[in-house]
Amino acid sequence: MARSTFYYHIKPQNKSSKENFHIELIKNIYQQHKGLYGYRRITAQLRKMGYLINHKKVLKIMNQLDIKGKRKEPSIRNYNKEEGDGQEISENLINRDFHADQPYRKWATDLTQIKIKDKWLYLSPILDMYNGEIISYSLSNNPTTKLVIETLDKAFKKVKSVKGIIIHSDRGMQYQSKEYRKALVNYKMTPSMSRKGNCYDNAMMESFFGSLKLELIYNQRFESEQELIQKIHQYIDYYNNIRIKNRLKGMSPVEYRTHHYGK
Repeated sequence: MARSTFYYHIKPQNKSSKENFHIELIKNIYQQHKGLYGYRRITAQLRKMGYLINHKKVLKIMNQLDIKGKRKEPSIRNYNKEEGDGQEISENLINRDFHADQPYRKWATDLTQIKIKDKWLYLSPILDMYNGEIISYSLSNNPTTKLVIETLDKAFKKVKSVKGIIIHSDRGMQYQSKEYRKALVNYKMTPSMSRKGNCYDNAMMESFFGSLKLELIYNQRFESEQELIQKIHQYIDYYNNIRIKNRLKGMSPVEYRTHHYGK
């Protein structure tokens, strides 16, 4: 039996062993998630496993062990995109209302850049505002319109029916391009754009980039572009399927969606 499985199933016999049991549980969860979980997420994970341990107790044990989750930077510098010429500006339909009652109603998209040695890698994801799930993403060495359209195409292949979805972006020239706008028309999607130079209008996308960079990019050294790409694939899979969120009642994005709406 795996060490983690063992700790999840043993039962403490007395107060002392119960304390040690809680310590081992918390250490195990912390290590499994590579130090990314703070006391709130560890508490939620414990409850998900059936252990009702108060968050203050979890925090106390973590302080005793001198461990803590990584904190998100107050601001993350993303790719400084060149804005379009203003000819294809869409109304800000989202207007910072990031709540969605169902999946596939409101999406967000953006570009960010990651340096690897003397090159840049650009990530173009689409995020569902319903649960924060990354629906699709593409990677390239160039921040082209082709890259963001490729992300759209992948989303369509995954979801199939994207008609009527509002997709929110900033005013980058890629999102103002005729090719991108044509793709949205073909998919019957509705564009929405942030106000000029206002990153808070796309806060959910910014939050994902912050998590990615804090939990992966700033946490490791990558020997090659291929290694970085592989780690990004792994992180997004982890982010969608394993990493729990308090706002999703202690579930991962995919788990939350399938729990309420099936596959």
